[in-house]
Amino acid sequence: MTKKFPKFFKIKNKYLNFIKSQEISGEFFKNKHKQFDDFYLPISKNIFENYNRYKKTQIIGLSGGQGSGKSTISKILKIILKERYNLNTVIFSIDDFYKTFYERKKMSKRICKLFLTRGAPGTHDTKMLLNCLKNLKKDNFKNINIPTFDKSIDDRRKKKYWIKVKKKPDIVIFEGWCVGAKAQTKNSLTKPINELERIKDKKKIWRIKVNNELKTKYKKIFTLIDTLIFLKVPSFKYVYKWRVLQEKKLKKFSKGNKIMTKTQIKEFIMHYERITRNMIKNLSSSANIVVNIDKQHCLNSMKYN
Repeated sequence: MTKKFPKFFKIKNKYLNFIKSQEISGEFFKNKHKQFDDFYLPISKNIFENYNRYKKTQIIGLSGGQGSGKSTISKILKIILKERYNLNTVIFSIDDFYKTFYERKKMSKRICKLFLTRGAPGTHDTKMLLNCLKNLKKDNFKNINIPTFDKSIDDRRKKKYWIKVKKKPDIVIFEGWCVGAKAQTKNSLTKPINELERIKDKKKIWRIKVNNELKTKYKKIFTLIDTLIFLKVPSFKYVYKWRVLQEKKLKKFSKGNKIMTKTQIKEFIMHYERITRNMIKNLSSSANIVVNIDKQHCLNSMKYN
């Protein structure tokens, strides 16, 4: 039984109201109260204690396969960090730093056609992302603008829609499917992992480039993370199932017209498969906090490394 600190019920009600706003017909969040008590409160307390220890902006990496719940969890943590600990929290996704459609189109012609599809390392503006994280951590903070990406139109939004950060944040939740991912060995890239690699990457140009990006540019970015939280899915097949659900939500909350069909989603997530499988294998022991998600899409258990 959770000890009822002041404002406990107010915070819990805000959490429940937020969860309700995220539900779609036929798909409801399960074990809401238990999830709050057993996972969201302890994780928030851990974040606060680390902030209190160092008294500096903490970068929290929140990583996990597509559809694992990163965006929802980020917003829940922000509610608790603000209401319980009075911490100023900024959230953004690595997805917001995707290169523009035009930039990816040029990359697809110059290197490999597969880079037209957003997602894999190499399709993000790593220079902009690195500078953003460094600026957020600076003691002499200056106003910064963080880009936003509209997946329904597959392109970056205009600057007037970017996130304006005018006050130095206490906590930055940096979420994304490949946040914290590590490069593989050269030999691991030889055998194609799925049909996409077998047919569209016969010469291994795409997967070698993606791996080199992880080894260099992305590694520099991920070293700025103070605490890495990894949401571990039961297996890769659930990425497809939950990505379909994510698309339903996108359709509900977005006015764009580029919503994917189930067939398109199946091909789309093949771009993510190699790195996702490698993360399931490796981040279980290297992430600071590992949260296991069960087949019902609930946070099931948690361990600290």
